[in-house]
Amino acid sequence: MTVNEEGVICLPPAEEGDTTQIFGKIPELVTVRYEPVGRWYEALCRRRLESNTLSHQSTESLEDEEEEVEVGEEDADEELLLRSLDPKEWKQQDHYAVIGLRKLRQKATYDEIKRAYKKKVLLHHPDKRRARGIPVKEGEEDYFTCITRAYEILGVPSKRRSYDSIDPEFDDSIPSVNAESKEHFYESFRPVFERNARWSTKKKVPELGDENTPFSDVDKFYSFWYDFDSWREYSYLDEEDKEKGENREERRWIEKQNKAARQKRKKEETARIRQLVDNSYACDPRIVRHKEEEKQRKLAEKQAKKDAVRAKVEEEKRISHKQSWNCINAWSAHQQLHLIFIRKLKMILKPVRVFNISFEQIREAALEEERKVKEKEEEEARIQAAAVKKEKEALKKALKKERKTFRNTVKEYDYFASDDTQKIEYMQEVDKLAELLSLTSLQDLNSSLTSGDREKAKDAFFKQVSDMHVKEEEEKRKQLELLRSQSSGGGQSSGAKVIWGEDEIQMLIKAVNLFPAGTAQRWETVANFIKQHVPSSKKSPKEVLAKAKELQRLG
Repeated sequence: MTVNEEGVICLPPAEEGDTTQIFGKIPELVTVRYEPVGRWYEALCRRRLESNTLSHQSTESLEDEEEEVEVGEEDADEELLLRSLDPKEWKQQDHYAVIGLRKLRQKATYDEIKRAYKKKVLLHHPDKRRARGIPVKEGEEDYFTCITRAYEILGVPSKRRSYDSIDPEFDDSIPSVNAESKEHFYESFRPVFERNARWSTKKKVPELGDENTPFSDVDKFYSFWYDFDSWREYSYLDEEDKEKGENREERRWIEKQNKAARQKRKKEETARIRQLVDNSYACDPRIVRHKEEEKQRKLAEKQAKKDAVRAKVEEEKRISHKQSWNCINAWSAHQQLHLIFIRKLKMILKPVRVFNISFEQIREAALEEERKVKEKEEEEARIQAAAVKKEKEALKKALKKERKTFRNTVKEYDYFASDDTQKIEYMQEVDKLAELLSLTSLQDLNSSLTSGDREKAKDAFFKQVSDMHVKEEEEKRKQLELLRSQSSGGGQSSGAKVIWGEDEIQMLIKAVNLFPAGTAQRWETVANFIKQHVPSSKKSPKEVLAKAKELQRLG
């Protein structure tokens, strides 16, 4: 056998006298299928996941096997920390500190975590310590279990994400709204936003910016944080593992309890982020400046509209004044011509004719005087109507302003409510008061609410609510008396009418609400209900139906 220049093994060249012989046939090539198992299957899965070739995977495996972890002298504080750990309380330990990555924490890569774990194993494995003559506890009682637990948590991405969500060294505090935060806004809030940006599901998080940042970018920043999507979750804090349940029902119950606890913590986290954004928005000098600019712009537009209206009114007055003078001049010219005509007519007509013309002039003068008086009265009525209309509009505008002030003031006090149910109830009371109270009453109530004393404002508000309820009850009582009197009068005037007592009417109203339309044999049921609660009642279903229709008609 020889090797040619290309490095291929082949037979030596034939010489003179050599013969070729066949000793057998080479079998046909056969394709064989095989499936990897064991560590080869693991290598195959990793290769497919990372899209690597077989040669690349083999090279990486070789490098991993040849990689050596440098084991130096361990810090005394780290060794003291490890020896103080209680394996039973492994869930409360700082996993990053246990494997020596306290400073890197969430910034540590998987390779760094793996290398740090190998180093801890080489230093603290029970076999290694026994070889050095260090006493070792048996089984799960040894602190090496805590190192294993730390790697089991940090070495799996999903478990590490769960632990990072409750990182004990993460600062959840947020700046409050005060003079210090407003004066040093960027120094107070920038590090807080940068710290909380790690929870964002979206990788590109907008920055807080500075004094020269355009307002469009500022608006985008707050829009992003008001709609902040956080990946932070709290499954690591689950009190019980559902896999410990003895049966399916118990596991479901454990999962339900854990889910409720997670949702509660998630809600608190959302409220914390929202409070951070609200505090920042309240202290941001760029927002304050923008609001002031918007206010000045609106005032300028309002003033421009007023000036335009004033100029239009003055122009109309000028034109009207000019037309009036033209009319006066025309009337004066007409009067002069009329006087000239009269003089000439007197000169040529007979005395009796002149007398007749003079009488006609007197009549025309009287008519003219009457017309002037009528025009003057109409002008005065028009001016008076305009003044009344203006006064009504001013009163309506003032009432609208006082209602708005009342609603906003009570809203600032959170409607004096202790929970959401009371809040909804008091909101309805506020709407009723705003519609029912007069302008003077609203002004007096607003002066009490805006005094700055919460207790005084609260007493004034509830006093008005109480007075309103008293008036409503009084009106309801009067309506019932009127209804009873109408029923009694109808019974006296016509035999077809049936007299109803106040107790029967109350029971009828209650029964109609208890048994709505669609109830089987509704009016028989209502009649029986009234008889049960008012034994003296003997109303038939037909009479009950007629009375219900009458009450509905009367409102």
